[in-house]
Amino acid sequence: MLCDRTTALDPPQEASEHSLRSCQTMATLEGAPFRQLTLSTVVPVYRGAAYLRTLAARLATVREVWEREASPLSLAEMIFVDDGSADSSSEVLAELRELYPWLRVIVLSRNFGQHPATIAGILHSSGDWVATLDEDLQHPPEQLETLLREAVLASADVVYARPQTGPHGSSFRDLSSSLFKRFAVIATRNPYVRSFSSFRMVRGEIARAAAAVSARNTYFDVALCWFTNKVREVPLHLVDERFRASGQSGYRLLSLLRHARRLLVSSEMRFAKFALALGAGTSLLSVVAGIVILLIKFISPETILLQGWTSVILAVLFFGGLASGMTGVVIEYVSMLLVQALGQPLFFVIDRSRDRELAEYFRRDNERC
Repeated sequence: MLCDRTTALDPPQEASEHSLRSCQTMATLEGAPFRQLTLSTVVPVYRGAAYLRTLAARLATVREVWEREASPLSLAEMIFVDDGSADSSSEVLAELRELYPWLRVIVLSRNFGQHPATIAGILHSSGDWVATLDEDLQHPPEQLETLLREAVLASADVVYARPQTGPHGSSFRDLSSSLFKRFAVIATRNPYVRSFSSFRMVRGEIARAAAAVSARNTYFDVALCWFTNKVREVPLHLVDERFRASGQSGYRLLSLLRHARRLLVSSEMRFAKFALALGAGTSLLSVVAGIVILLIKFISPETILLQGWTSVILAVLFFGGLASGMTGVVIEYVSMLLVQALGQPLFFVIDRSRDRELAEYFRRDNERC
C-alpha cells in the first residue's frame, strides 16, 4: 500500500502526524513486501525568498514520484529553518506551509548561522534518513535518491555530494577551500574532511545523535564522524544558482573563515603529536651530540678549534626540544579535553538491518533499467 497523501484540509500538525503514520505501512513491489522508510529534508533559510517556492515544488515532485512508483521510501517531511531571515523568506514559508501540509517551519529567535540552523532542523526531524540542502537550489532535490542509493548499497551512514566543479562561483574561494581541506586532513585525524559538504544524506539515528551533542563551536560533520566511519561521497554537478543570477555567492568569506575555525576547534590536532615527537627527537639528538663531542674532546682535543659554542648550541637544542615536547603534551591534553567537552561519545549503537529493503528495491530498479 502506498504512502497516503495528505490534503490541504488537514491542519499542518495533524497532516504531518498523519503522513508519518501512513508512511509506516507496507509497500508492495512486484509481490515483495517492503516496509515504508521515511526521509526528512532540512533546509536552513536566511536569504532564500527567491528560491524557496521552486525548491519546495521540486521536493514535492520527488515525493510524488516515489509514491507513484511504489517506492519503499517516502519523503515524509520537508523542514525549513528560518534562521532570522533577512528578506521575505518568512512570508514565503508561511505561504508554502498552507500549500504543503507536510512542510514544517522552525523559526529561530535570531540569526545563529548555517550550522546551528541545520542542527535545529535535524533535532526536529523524525525520518529514518535525513538529507540537508542549501536554500539556493545549488543542491538538486532530484539527486536525493542518488545519495540514498549510494548509502544503502555501500552500507554507509553518511553520503556527501562532491561537486565536480567549483561550487562557490569564485575561483579564489574554490581554490582556498580546497587547499584548506587538504591542510585540515593533514592537521587533524579526520580523513573525511575533503568530502564534507552541506548536501548530505545521513542515517536519522546518527544525524540526531550528532546534532544532540553539538555545541556552539562544534562542526557538525566532525560530530558525525564521532559516530561512524562509514562515510562515502558521490560526484555530482552542482551549480550555485545565486551566483549565476546575481554574481554573488551565498557563502561570504567571513562565513567560510568561521566554518574553518569551527572545523579545527572540533577536531583533534595531529600536529600536537608532531610537536611532541620533534621535541623529544631534538632533545635526544642534543644528548647524543654532547656525548660525541665529549669523546672527541678526550680523544682528540686539538680538533676543537672554538671553545664554548658547542655546549651553548647543545644546551639550546636540548632545552628547546624539551619545551617543544612539553608544548606538544599540553596541546594534546587540551585537544582531548576539548573534544570530550564537545560531546564525543564513547560508543554508539546502530541498526542497519532495514537497509536490505531499500537495497533490494534499488537492485530491482537497476535490473529494470
